Amino acid sequence: MDRHHPLSTANWTLRHVGVDDAAPDAVRAGPVPASVPGCVHTDLLAAGLIEDPYIDDAELRLRWIGRTDWEYGCTFVWNPDGHERVDLVCEGLDTVAEPTLNGRHLGGTRNMHRTYRFDVTDDLRAGDNDLVVRFDSAYRYTDSIAATVGDRPNAYPEPSNLIRKMACNYGWDWGPTLVTAGIWRPIGLHAWSTARLARVRPQVTVTDGIGTVEVHIDVERTTAGADVPLTVSATVGGVRATGVAAGDTAVLTLQVPDPTLWWPRGYGDQHRYDLAVELRDPAGEVLGAWQRRIGFRTVELDTSGDTTRSRFTFVVNGVPIFVRGVNWIPDDCFPSRVDRDRYDQRLTQAAEMGVDMVRVWGGGVYESDDFYDLCDEKGLLVWQDFLFACAAYPEEEPLWSEVAAEARDNVARLAPHPSLVLWNGNNENIWGYDVWKWREPLAGRSWGERYYYELLPQIVAEVDPGRPYWAGSPWSGDPRRDPNDFDHGCVHIWDVWNGRDYLAYREMLPPFVSEFGWQSPANWATIRRAVTESELRQDSPLMLHHQKAVGGQANLDRGLARHFPTPAGFDDWHYLTQVNHARAMSVGVEHWRAAWPDCAGAIVWQLNDCWPVASWAAVDGDGRRKPVWYALRRAFADRLVTVQPRPAGPTAVLVNQTAQPWSETLHLRRVDVTAGTLAEQAVAVTVPPRATVEIPYPEELATPGDPACELLVADAGGSRSTWWFVVDRDVNYPAPDAECTVTAEPGGYAVRIRARALLRDVVMQADRVAPDAEVDDALLTLLPGEEAVLHVLTEQRLADPTVLVADPVLRSVGAAVRRAAVELPTAP
Repeated sequence: MDRHHPLSTANWTLRHVGVDDAAPDAVRAGPVPASVPGCVHTDLLAAGLIEDPYIDDAELRLRWIGRTDWEYGCTFVWNPDGHERVDLVCEGLDTVAEPTLNGRHLGGTRNMHRTYRFDVTDDLRAGDNDLVVRFDSAYRYTDSIAATVGDRPNAYPEPSNLIRKMACNYGWDWGPTLVTAGIWRPIGLHAWSTARLARVRPQVTVTDGIGTVEVHIDVERTTAGADVPLTVSATVGGVRATGVAAGDTAVLTLQVPDPTLWWPRGYGDQHRYDLAVELRDPAGEVLGAWQRRIGFRTVELDTSGDTTRSRFTFVVNGVPIFVRGVNWIPDDCFPSRVDRDRYDQRLTQAAEMGVDMVRVWGGGVYESDDFYDLCDEKGLLVWQDFLFACAAYPEEEPLWSEVAAEARDNVARLAPHPSLVLWNGNNENIWGYDVWKWREPLAGRSWGERYYYELLPQIVAEVDPGRPYWAGSPWSGDPRRDPNDFDHGCVHIWDVWNGRDYLAYREMLPPFVSEFGWQSPANWATIRRAVTESELRQDSPLMLHHQKAVGGQANLDRGLARHFPTPAGFDDWHYLTQVNHARAMSVGVEHWRAAWPDCAGAIVWQLNDCWPVASWAAVDGDGRRKPVWYALRRAFADRLVTVQPRPAGPTAVLVNQTAQPWSETLHLRRVDVTAGTLAEQAVAVTVPPRATVEIPYPEELATPGDPACELLVADAGGSRSTWWFVVDRDVNYPAPDAECTVTAEPGGYAVRIRARALLRDVVMQADRVAPDAEVDDALLTLLPGEEAVLHVLTEQRLADPTVLVADPVLRSVGAAVRRAAVELPTAP
């Protein structure tokens, strides 16, 4: 049997080996202990030699790290065990690396996204061995590529498109510029004899009630094992198949009758089967074993239609799905810090928000196996971008071969996962070529087109033919059409955030929205940890440093001004921008869900952040759920009532995404903000499975007596939607009037709120009181006489629990609007 010898626990050190750079003397002084997996930034931080790059503007003072050279080294003990071959296996070297073992140079790597394997059989010695991995500056490497193939346009003024490295290392409109180096994934020795399982690719299909697993096996042999007859076997669901590895390949076919299907969350269970593969020699000894959990399911991307309009609908196990999605970026600027537990936390937050698809965005990394395994487990469909984003990419060598090897490596690695339903060629590059004025500076040079239209679809067809491939996001399905055509394919919607009111989402009806978003600041405790200024102001230098979008703060203020008066100070600005973010996402998602099946999905930009920052995320850089998270949980619910504008007037739309009919009494009301219900009607409604039903408000309900004091309310089955006749600054909000009680309970506090007058968008910012505090709900609208109970989870015992219901912890829109009307605002 082969033997794996991890080297992560060896006594690794990190040493600065650069010259003529800005490294401090303390860093130059000598090696420091290092963690593997890890990176230079995290090791220097652990050694106390640099500031935390996430605090204040420390990032700016650490730019030198990416512009110098580094060396990781360790000494490990090797005890020979008689195997014919030993390989050094590097699952992730970031990025321009030169490994040396006992003084012999093993080779060079230039791709963060690949696994490398070096034959070190003749280099190992019994006892102590010295391994050194040198990392040259990524910037110096990209300078050499630019000198060879020429520069290329990029949405950001950095060379992320000239190297196969996590693009957002170089900064983004939500991320800092922290160009890393290091051994970011496991490294170790693999000893084997005769042959090894080099690659296993299961292709899973379901036809007429029969689950078929076609197992493609690649074998690597030693010189002595070149002509040895080998046997391969595979087992799944109690079915076993065996065969002979003729040369270096074998294919085994297993058929499982009537398999239990794997379903996305909300559609069924996530059943998986253990697939085990073994490689044996003529004596029956196991040379290598491979095991994964697979799922039986079918997936299609329905793009049927005509030249006028076509679909973009995911169909899983024959069921068309309205996708409720989120875009995923790396959860940390230093990905080695993201372990299975952290993936689990973040993906649980997605699932609890009602999400059924996660799009892994193309400026990050192919995530670890833990990420995809958890998506399999939780029923979260995965849309996987190839790693190209917002730039023109050269197609010349050495990049072409690197891209090909990287794609083959990762397509094969991720193929077993049933959650993976789409390979996508790039993020915004086809669109960028069309609309970002690349043609003139490119002057006919390559920009990535052949990757998206030739190389990547060819590799997917060869390695993972059971999954759909799409050339880009956005893309309309035809190179002759506008890539962001609103009648074909998937679209990105950014003109709304960049200049229009979010109500404009209701004017748009594409087949599928794969990116749209609105911004807000991080939660209070996250800001207070990352920004150390004594007084927070939205325009202070350090606050602005944690706003990476060009014009981002102006967009926040412009978006507020369309609905609210100028906030009376930072506290109200912070709260109202978070409310505006939540409303923007709700408007878009509810509009597109109400339009099913003409629109078949909305993927929100974005689920998560990689550091503390103002951004489009639902979960901030410290893992705290922002108010938009709660709004999306309502908007993504399996059963939803939403009030939408229709030619006949305000209309309640009931959306049923379950497999069962939804029979419910719909309560329609017109309500005064102080006096309560003015008129009402109850309607019995049955919504078929996976369908919508529209119920217009009767004219006598829909016509307000005083638009400034009235609203429409629709309630059905615990879901509520409101319709306001005027924007907030014109609403005659009553003075906040509520009876609140706070009671200690196991794990925290219960807060009961009873509204004497209407309270809109109630948010409890409990993290102001206790940084670990979480609240189970937010953005509550309570009509006069209604009450709600919020549960606050915290390990802290508060000396005075009533602070949870005092300003500025407990907030509502009416109070903020009234304050703005009477108080002098701070600078915007």
